[in-house]
Amino acid sequence: MKVAIVGGGLAGSLLSVYMARRGYEVHIFEKRSDSRKKGYVGGRSINLALSHRGIRALQDVGVAEEILPLAIPMRGRMLHSLEGEQSFFPYGKDENEFINSISRGGLNEALVAVAEGYPNVKYYFDTPCIDIDFDENKLYFENQTFVADVIFATDGAGSVIRQKMVEKGFCQDHTEFLEHGYKELEIPAGKNGEFLLDKHSLHIWARDSFLLIALPNLNGSFTVTLFLQNKGEESFESLSTPQKARAFFEKYFADALALMPDFEEDFFQNPVGLLGTLRAYPWAYKNTLLLGDAAHAIVPFYGQGMNASFEDCFLLNRLIDTHQEKWETIFQQFQQERKKDADAIADLALENFYEMRDKVNDVEFQRMRKLEYILENAYPDYHSKYSMVTFHPEIPYSVARDKGNKQNEYLLKLCLENENIENLNYQSIYEELQRLSC
Repeated sequence: MKVAIVGGGLAGSLLSVYMARRGYEVHIFEKRSDSRKKGYVGGRSINLALSHRGIRALQDVGVAEEILPLAIPMRGRMLHSLEGEQSFFPYGKDENEFINSISRGGLNEALVAVAEGYPNVKYYFDTPCIDIDFDENKLYFENQTFVADVIFATDGAGSVIRQKMVEKGFCQDHTEFLEHGYKELEIPAGKNGEFLLDKHSLHIWARDSFLLIALPNLNGSFTVTLFLQNKGEESFESLSTPQKARAFFEKYFADALALMPDFEEDFFQNPVGLLGTLRAYPWAYKNTLLLGDAAHAIVPFYGQGMNASFEDCFLLNRLIDTHQEKWETIFQQFQQERKKDADAIADLALENFYEMRDKVNDVEFQRMRKLEYILENAYPDYHSKYSMVTFHPEIPYSVARDKGNKQNEYLLKLCLENENIENLNYQSIYEELQRLSC
């Protein structure tokens, strides 16, 4: 069985390990150079938050023990007020419920190295795909063609394979962009390599219509990302000089700015990235399947883009177990079952953007988070929406969205009506939540 994978990023590299373990002949075509030789190009990459869905897939192919040492556990959100005060809100109810900050480049290189450890895997770097013949399972490159038994497109939101499917009428797609973009900055390590902020937190500076986040790196630095409107009075467009950019940060993120000695250089060297949600369907035609961001790219605000792509690989592998090499059957069942959950996590990511930006500083919202934490510790079978999405891969995204939104609506109403949540009857709240879940 000859498998072609177009796109050697995170999803493509993990998928190649799955396919190699089945004994297939695996060929991965990647348009970029090998970053292990030429260095990883930063400036456009938001650090990744590896959580339970992604870890489950890594464990499934036996590589979690190699990957997890590259990550730093983040046990909660650290909120930074305008005055520089910090408030910590844990993600989960126990020591096993945390997310992991991991470098996109470091993770990609590690997965490539794992995949290349199989003798039946071959990477082709600097080899962009330019066309495909779906009927003949033939891929076209600048100086070669390649015929496979089955083709997987893991070439990201700008997928060439998806574009060809759309051109031929096999697929429809739509990308909706936010009015916000993002820019990557950095808080370097201290003089002795120490972390200048708490290393086990995801740091958030929420400022109503925009926000700043920071995730830790193994070398003691933090990758900092500004999410800001592209146009308007306070926007990337308006921050056109070093003086304007610095004044903006002094006004809204003074404590973070104090830790950025290379602020101006980073701000004007790194590009503004786009934030879009891609919805496409169908994902399959004959023996070709779109997977990961090529099928369902999302904004990064639930930290689930990579985890959802890894879960794609996990679920696809289960269907191959069931249907063996009946690829059209496998692909049809995969897209039918997975589409609703891909749409759900896209919805959740957009909802979480507005939550992180607008609500995390609200007293009532913080009260609700504290109430959720109390309930999760008191009732083991109660899980908040965030917990269902992040720590319980056995719960589909669509179930987590629908159930979680009902819970949040009820709990937020309680917290608006009651300033002192310690006086609430937790048993009656729990029973009502159980009723809402039915």
